[in-house]
Amino acid sequence: MTGTDTEKHPWDPFGTLRRVLWISGGQWAGKSTVARLLALRYGLTVYHYDHHDARGHNDRRIARRVRLGQSPAGPDPDRMWVNTTPEDMAAETLAGFPIRFEWALDDLRCLVSGRPIIAEGWGLRPELVAPIVGSPRQMVVMVPTHAFRDRQLHELPRAATMGSGVSDPVRAQRNRLERDRLVADDAVRSAQRLGIRVIEVDGSRDAAAIADIVADHFSPYLPPPEDHSA
Repeated sequence: MTGTDTEKHPWDPFGTLRRVLWISGGQWAGKSTVARLLALRYGLTVYHYDHHDARGHNDRRIARRVRLGQSPAGPDPDRMWVNTTPEDMAAETLAGFPIRFEWALDDLRCLVSGRPIIAEGWGLRPELVAPIVGSPRQMVVMVPTHAFRDRQLHELPRAATMGSGVSDPVRAQRNRLERDRLVADDAVRSAQRLGIRVIEVDGSRDAAAIADIVADHFSPYLPPPEDHSA
């Protein structure tokens, strides 16, 4: 198999990757909630990228920093969130996604399921997923409008929390929000270029209604809904 073939058909010992349904997009768009609703409705397994990326992959992240001659503890919080620009933050985030995506693929390869698996998270980028899936209908990109993102910021405590101690929390949060917007906009452009559906979340429909839209998009790959009436 050539290098090109390997990139198009990555190692997939249990055939898991070919059956994954992907939900990508912007932060605070409700991806995790929609994935959970679909999992309960259809008896699916959900892979939460953010959880694995922040916790399960930390050993790989530290090892990579050591190989690159960087501090194992990572960059100084102020350098990362305060003394920078959203544009530089977005560029750094986008540059790191391909490496982190490979770690996510390793996780998914270990899963065996008789039903599709839903993988959700902002790092599951359209341009990285497209070479793996057999059809654009195996992926959606959810992005929040500015108004909905602001609403999430006020209604979700974790959305307004900076995880690291910084000298200027207000500027750090402003930088993070603008970075998230830039990264989401890039996901939309990538999806549109690849013919992948984009769902804009503006708060006019609740999570169940958005889940209905996503379920209809994924319908060729979903089993019948489970009966929870008993």
